[in-house]
Amino acid sequence: MATISTKKHVSEVISKPHITEKASVLAETGNVYTFQVTKEANKRSVAKAIKEMFKVDAVKVAIVNLPAKKVFTKGKSGSTKAIKKAYIYLKKGDKIELI
Repeated sequence: MATISTKKHVSEVISKPHITEKASVLAETGNVYTFQVTKEANKRSVAKAIKEMFKVDAVKVAIVNLPAKKVFTKGKSGSTKAIKKAYIYLKKGDKIELI
């Protein structure tokens, strides 16, 4: 079991990869990977979790909070979930295999 210094398991920091068209282009061209993280996650905990999970060092970590949005689909109104995502910047030559 891999743990980080804040006494949280790695899976409690990183939820899942955030795979979109923009994220795919960034991963191919800029060596930047995107993950959904928990609301309590910060840059240091995300960097430690990435190091333990994928054995690569993050050069930079940027975190973005996306608010919930109101949507109207098929005659019904609702809202999307608010998420927190992290952009992980790696050195040239480092790579994360997501699949």
